[in-house]
Amino acid sequence: MRTGMPTMKTCQMLLEELGRAPRPLRAEKLAFAGVGGRDVYNISAPFEDQGDWVIAGRVEERDSEQSEVYFFVEREGTWVPREGAPVFALQDPFISRVHGHLVFGGVETFPHPMLRGMLYWRTVFYRGTTLHDLTPFFTGPDGMKDIRLVELQDGSVGVFTRPQGKKGGRGKIGFTRVGSLDELTVEAIQDAPLIHGQFTDEEWGGVNEAHLLANGLVGVLGHIACFDQERNRHYYPMVFSFNPDTGEASEMELIAARSHFLDGPAKRPDLADVVFSGGLVRKGNGTADFYAGTSDAEAQKLTIVDPFTKYERKG
Repeated sequence: MRTGMPTMKTCQMLLEELGRAPRPLRAEKLAFAGVGGRDVYNISAPFEDQGDWVIAGRVEERDSEQSEVYFFVEREGTWVPREGAPVFALQDPFISRVHGHLVFGGVETFPHPMLRGMLYWRTVFYRGTTLHDLTPFFTGPDGMKDIRLVELQDGSVGVFTRPQGKKGGRGKIGFTRVGSLDELTVEAIQDAPLIHGQFTDEEWGGVNEAHLLANGLVGVLGHIACFDQERNRHYYPMVFSFNPDTGEASEMELIAARSHFLDGPAKRPDLADVVFSGGLVRKGNGTADFYAGTSDAEAQKLTIVDPFTKYERKG
């Protein structure tokens, strides 16, 4: 692992590095049905629940952001809603496992308390032994997305945060740790120190999924984003390794760009170059399947070289 502060890199610098890296191996669109023709995007990676492999996905009409999260299972090549599974009025679902719990979360929107006609958001968390007994246990600070949890090697819980505004600008990554899920508090999240050297003030990013690696480091899957001069949004999937004991992070690197995926529609023209990092399944053979939302309209899977293997070698 690198020592000292990582070099702060912009989206453009990271894209140039990506252009010199090996290309992803294969791209594939995921087919969904059973949701009335609505779009399914910003999916989780598949996770196991009671013998099924399940994907959580954001479901909504193309011209709306009124979103629901469904849980899908694959049947004859198509992902369909799992019978009897709950449906949540949330956006951008994520899954982790902490201390034997299945932890599910997403972004809840609600009327902004001060800006009339505008929406505000917060991250909400549920836990259970299966999808069928999920119960709410924590609500993050108003205005914060991209809170992610990971069980660390010593048994504590790592918490990645993403403050905005005075502390985080357009969005920077923080980290803290707590002893258990029951010790999560809004104050702990708000007080989490930032990981320095990751984003310029004009750009932003966050964590989408955190993997405990074999050497105790955390492999982070996230995103870095920026606007162009026409105010189009550009979101790129990135990774880095993080040492929860020292607070050191490796330099970020991109694992893909929108051009590596199959062509498809966009929710709006300004979202055409958006890749939402959903989740990563490490396959144990040097490759990984990267699950992502593309252009806020579709879900795709990209087979890539496992980006976390080199971090485990550095331990």
